Amino acid sequence: MRFGRKRNAALLSLFLVLALLASACGQKNASTVGGEADAAGNADKPLAGKRVALIMEFNTGTFSQQYVQGVTEEVEKFGGKLTKFVAGNDKAKMASLLDSAITQRFDLILTDHGDQLLQPGVQKAVSQKIPVVVFDADVHVAGATTLSQDDRKMAELTLEQMKKDIGGKGNIVKVWVAGFAPMERRQTAYSKFMQENPDIKEIATFGTAQNPALDTQTQMEAILKQYPKGQISAVWTAWDEFAKGAARAIQQAGRDEIKVYGIDMSDEDLQMIQDPKNPWVASAAVDPKDIGRIQVRYGYQKLHGDKTEDEVVLEPVYVSRDALPQEQISTTELSKYVKGWGESKQGLADWMAEYGK
Repeated sequence: MRFGRKRNAALLSLFLVLALLASACGQKNASTVGGEADAAGNADKPLAGKRVALIMEFNTGTFSQQYVQGVTEEVEKFGGKLTKFVAGNDKAKMASLLDSAITQRFDLILTDHGDQLLQPGVQKAVSQKIPVVVFDADVHVAGATTLSQDDRKMAELTLEQMKKDIGGKGNIVKVWVAGFAPMERRQTAYSKFMQENPDIKEIATFGTAQNPALDTQTQMEAILKQYPKGQISAVWTAWDEFAKGAARAIQQAGRDEIKVYGIDMSDEDLQMIQDPKNPWVASAAVDPKDIGRIQVRYGYQKLHGDKTEDEVVLEPVYVSRDALPQEQISTTELSKYVKGWGESKQGLADWMAEYGK
């Protein structure tokens, strides 16, 4: 009996030691998981774990890439998880992807471009209490926020500078494409400008959203052969992808008498504008990263229960070669030389200051 008691006491002591070790390990593991989450900056964020869908009509060019970067950075800053869907320039497919995101019950839906085919889906999402923030589409649903650049102003800024540079008269080429809300708004400003300036003549117009830079370069090469030196004063483009293609064709042809004016801005665009041998001399734009960040902020305001505007317009700036340094810079440094570029506080709510560091 005494031996049995000793044995039982030993077993009890062993069980107690094992229990303490298990408890200690459990506490250690919980601390590690929490530490990893804290290191990621998400553990104490009220929006941690929210699923965000970004539905894009296309992701062509560096502007789109930097826009996506802005969206991604801001989603991660607030602790969310981003899933991207790209429709490959198929508007019907984009509407289908929106319906799929609604069915999957994403916590927040962001859309990039598209057209009125999105309207039923946005209405459906809002009716199901899923917050939606639209960018650059002519979609207007009460309860959803539609974000747009001031497209008319961007067109006006570049057109007025072009007019000044060519002395108020001359032949110009226009590159644009119909069927996109921002393009249509830019075209409205262009039409008004041309009516008010009869000494400026449009001798050619073209543009496509499929392989825009390459296609523009090919078509511009043909136009340069059709109109010899001295017959074209400038090229006005409604999208930076068009400006890239036009500038490459003009530079390769040695037609240094022709200047190119564009809209939108990315790091690749900035390199071209800074190159003194490149015909692309200026662009009007909103920082694409800022667009993405601002779109996410309005979405998070909705998730937080804040009342948000249905229409938000982003103010552009004018970027010209004359204002830039000789050494190559990126768009992250552009604010040093162009007032109003980047680091926008638009869409930031007071409550975000605690979590958006």
